[in-house]
Amino acid sequence: MDDPVIAIKNITKRFGDRVIFDRLSLDIYPGQTLVIMGGSGSGKSTLLRAMMGQVPLDGGEIIAGGRSIGSMTEPQLMDWRKSVGFLFQSGALFNSMTVADNLALTMREHSDLAESTIQIMVKIYLQMVGLRQHLNKMPAELSGGMKKRAGLARALMMQPQIFFYDEPTAGLDPVSSAQIDTLIADLHRKLRVTSVVVTHEIKSAFRVADRMALLHNGKFVVVGAPDEFRSSKDPLIRQFIDGLSVGPLSDPRGHEDYEKDILQLG
Repeated sequence: MDDPVIAIKNITKRFGDRVIFDRLSLDIYPGQTLVIMGGSGSGKSTLLRAMMGQVPLDGGEIIAGGRSIGSMTEPQLMDWRKSVGFLFQSGALFNSMTVADNLALTMREHSDLAESTIQIMVKIYLQMVGLRQHLNKMPAELSGGMKKRAGLARALMMQPQIFFYDEPTAGLDPVSSAQIDTLIADLHRKLRVTSVVVTHEIKSAFRVADRMALLHNGKFVVVGAPDEFRSSKDPLIRQFIDGLSVGPLSDPRGHEDYEKDILQLG
């Protein structure tokens, strides 16, 4: 197996008395789409920000490109962030700019390309996400799904080899969610990028994942292929996938104590 492009090594993070990461470890391999799942407030989005170097850790380290993110200089950190495409939950478009200008802004700030070249790139990447005909619209004129696609096109402008998706289908109707998932899968296949998708949407997770990880109580309790999750009898996985109100996710004693109860009852 190839060396990981990102290695999360025994990281810890607390906000006050609340433990977010408890000696959390995970390797992210090139060319894979890794889906990180977990309940609301489990730390999924915080983990993405930590991998971007935006959240200081209390212990452990995250290695990217052979360097520890926590020890990077500011220029090195900026270079790392430029190499990562990031799709925010809202799309994060500037409301005062057209869709085309939202995309062009990235290249105007971070490249020396001629404006004519930038405009060609804007059209190419909007075509890739099915928004070529909407380039002169304002964000307020777009649907939620279209805003997410525009945000994805903007991230593509820098031609990153790693993509982070923060709840890419949150707040969308089922059809728009399926369209976003299909787009993520298509871009992954065509561009051969490494993708990390944070979501609590089970259908979306299974549509895009090569590998899945379930975050609970500051740890990855399960990491494996989608088929392993589908066939698992683990009560924690079953509660999350099946959307059950009763189980270890809602039991304050935790996963192991709940499993012991199940074994005794069985």
